[in-house]
Amino acid sequence: MLSIARKLFGSSNDRAIKQMAKDVQKINALEPEFEALSDEQLKAKTGEFRERLGTGEKLDDLLHEAFAAVREAAKRSLGQRHYDVQLMGGMVLHQGDIAEMKTGEGKTLVSTLAAYLNALPGKGVHVVTVNDYLARRDSEWMGRVFAKLGMTTGVILNGMMDEERRRNYACDITYGTNNELGFDYLRDNMKYALKDMVQFGGREADKATHAYAIVDEVDSILIDEARTPLIISGRTEDRTEFYKTIDALIPLLDEEDYTVDEKSRSVSFTEEGNEHVEEILREKGLLESGELYDVENVATVHHLNQALKAHTIFKKDKDYILREDKVILIDEFTGRMMPGRRLSDGLHQAIEAKEGVDIQPENQTLASITFQNYFRLYDKLAGMTGTAATEAGEFDSIYGLGVVEIPTNKPIARLDEEDELYRTAKEKYDAIIASIEEANAKGQPILVGTVSIEKSETLSDLLKKRKIKHQVLNARYHEQEASIIAQAGVPGAVTIATNMAGRGTDIQLGGNVDYRIADWVEQQKQKGKEPTEDEIKAEREKIAADVAEKKKQALEAGGLYVIGTERHESRRIDNQLRGRSGRQGDPGRSKFFISVEDDLLRIFAPERLDAIMRTMGMKEGEAIQHPWMSKAVETSQKKVEARNFDIRKNILKYDDVMNDQRKAIFEQRIEFMTSQNVTDVIKDMREQVAEDIVRRHIPPKAYPDQWDSEGLAEDVKKYFALDLPIVDWAGEEGIADEEILERLNKAQSESYAEKAANTGPELMRRIEKQILLQTIDLHWREHLQQLDALRSVIGLRGYAQRDPLNEFKTEAFSLFEHLLDELRFETTRILSNIRIEPAGMAPPRPPQDITPVHRDPQTGRNEMRPEGAPPTPPTQGVLAGAARSAAAGDAFDADRPETWGKIARNAPCPCGSGKKFKHCHGSVSAV
Repeated sequence: MLSIARKLFGSSNDRAIKQMAKDVQKINALEPEFEALSDEQLKAKTGEFRERLGTGEKLDDLLHEAFAAVREAAKRSLGQRHYDVQLMGGMVLHQGDIAEMKTGEGKTLVSTLAAYLNALPGKGVHVVTVNDYLARRDSEWMGRVFAKLGMTTGVILNGMMDEERRRNYACDITYGTNNELGFDYLRDNMKYALKDMVQFGGREADKATHAYAIVDEVDSILIDEARTPLIISGRTEDRTEFYKTIDALIPLLDEEDYTVDEKSRSVSFTEEGNEHVEEILREKGLLESGELYDVENVATVHHLNQALKAHTIFKKDKDYILREDKVILIDEFTGRMMPGRRLSDGLHQAIEAKEGVDIQPENQTLASITFQNYFRLYDKLAGMTGTAATEAGEFDSIYGLGVVEIPTNKPIARLDEEDELYRTAKEKYDAIIASIEEANAKGQPILVGTVSIEKSETLSDLLKKRKIKHQVLNARYHEQEASIIAQAGVPGAVTIATNMAGRGTDIQLGGNVDYRIADWVEQQKQKGKEPTEDEIKAEREKIAADVAEKKKQALEAGGLYVIGTERHESRRIDNQLRGRSGRQGDPGRSKFFISVEDDLLRIFAPERLDAIMRTMGMKEGEAIQHPWMSKAVETSQKKVEARNFDIRKNILKYDDVMNDQRKAIFEQRIEFMTSQNVTDVIKDMREQVAEDIVRRHIPPKAYPDQWDSEGLAEDVKKYFALDLPIVDWAGEEGIADEEILERLNKAQSESYAEKAANTGPELMRRIEKQILLQTIDLHWREHLQQLDALRSVIGLRGYAQRDPLNEFKTEAFSLFEHLLDELRFETTRILSNIRIEPAGMAPPRPPQDITPVHRDPQTGRNEMRPEGAPPTPPTQGVLAGAARSAAAGDAFDADRPETWGKIARNAPCPCGSGKKFKHCHGSVSAV
């Protein structure tokens, strides 16, 4: 019935396309009018549109004219005219949905339509890309279109300083990666002044909002990478030698000592393994007392598990490579190197120990957020990709995004053949080589997709033996990426690529004129010649003619032939590889060669698959090629996708609990930063602390002989720095707890007022704000660590038939209440105890030595950025001394102990060693 209804009335997608086609006609009708405008008149249209918005018109009212203006600007600046289907894609983006457009349909140009229209209110538009290369390229490329319309374009790149970031965020349209935008949000909420914030530091207060974002490769960013949170981390204690010691124990284990689960990428000790490990630890003197799983040995067990995982789960040249004596992780989805990214919980250090390279210190969480909750901050969100339909349900349930499939500009002429299934990897590779030789002989360009560096190099070795010329694109040859991909459409070219997601460069049959001319110019410069405009123009014409001839040859040979050497866990990645062929109506062909030994089938397909093939009497080199078999592989992929969706949903459920607390803390910080005076807040805190300590030591309705007057006197001295005769007051006849509280409030209020008068009102206000913000940061950081610890063990509550999520909500709420109590007590204690000497007040010191982290969804790897990261806030023991030295005009300096002030003995040492103060600069030997 459903299929009959669709034939009669069309699908919802068909109806949406039909409606947008009417809007396209209206935009096309405006084209002659906009063509007649001069450059200045076209630029003036932006001001006109903004005036009309100010008079009450809506963005939808301006859509036709704004799109016509962008199309005209693109024609004049880039020589490119938006196709009708690109206009439809722009409409979908403006509606706040996802435009699914095939590879080569010009999504980058599509984004200019919705970006321009939504930038008119002046609140800023963020265009999100998957890597720095695309952010830089698109901002420069599309920036020419926006410049024609009088709009500014910015870009956020790794390593930029705050001032540069602030300027770029203040632009009308800002390009940047998902990671940079998310980390800037987290870092902004660790700043001590609004002017220091980068995302909205350069924008007017009423326009400081996450207004609109367009996410390129939306499936990669909002689905694949959303399984793990963004984390800002700081260094902790250095345990280099311990990692090496534990690593040396792993080779002593037997295979029966542990079990490996490749589906979940986890490993665990067996019962016999636990006994064997315990025996080894005792022999090595690493387990001096108790059993292996006693509380005092928790750290040892953790390090053992991470070392075992490093040896059994993480493979060199698949999950990481070694370069310049460093372990550099490889992106599962794109095959690129990820310098600076690290695994969490000591796993990266375990791999470094395994490979014998320098071991970097561990890190602790200072701030975190999931991509789901970051992108849900935007008032309006949109996205574009070539492959979104398979995840439409998730986009709708988590982000409220619909998916609209945009028709191609020209009909797809690519032939997608059924998969060929072989029993062994060797048979599969033999078939691949034979297919490459056949296609190569007739001059057909070939793109071969692999899932790892290791497999791309295995295939490369096989091609070398057959003397077939080819190019390899993987993490080892990352620098040549764009030029290799750009020339992969040349007749006879054979290109091996590790994953094709988010490459950003189309494969054009015959080659790419722009890249060839750029290479020619560079060659001339290396020869000491600076080519003139006329020479460049002449060479371009020559190259264009050559490319046109080669394109004709490639078309005659059948277009680009895409070979998949293995099915990926996600159907979308396979579709992205397939989509490289058949660009803009070109002919093409695609086929996947798979074997029972491939990871996907070995781990997820029916276990009897190999046995069935044997039973069928298949000879070596024979393959199964049938729609049923392709369906079975697709079912395996659906299983993995469903499992990954559950992981993302589970993460989001727990992060939603934290998100409410995060919003409360971040909003409170901004409120304090915008307030000129937080004295009333401090006063309320002091009075609440006074009430709490009185209630603590003088319970309601208790008799005077049950009062703990001595304990109350100690707390008054601790939190208010007052030596009051509490014991004498308690001995007075007929005195009540309310009167003691009243006397305490009067005394602490007078004492604080005297301190404020001696310090000076302005200086005191600034110190109050600094201490308040620093104390919030300290306790929020500790709160995050507690939540991390709680999250890691809360699943055990399930054994008691209790819902772990509900338990987490309850415990997290209790911890948050405790956080607020501690915030009041600590702020009151510090402000009451600091000694302030009126002098020039130094500004609050920004955080130091922090690193952004995003754990890779497939492998568990975390992103970090050591270079250019802001410093960590002074630790708890440093707060009082930092405020005092700031008041005296000396900024806190980790290298100058004289600027530290008084440090608590058990606080971390301000020098950054990770040791307690009493064991470092505060030790007797140090003195």
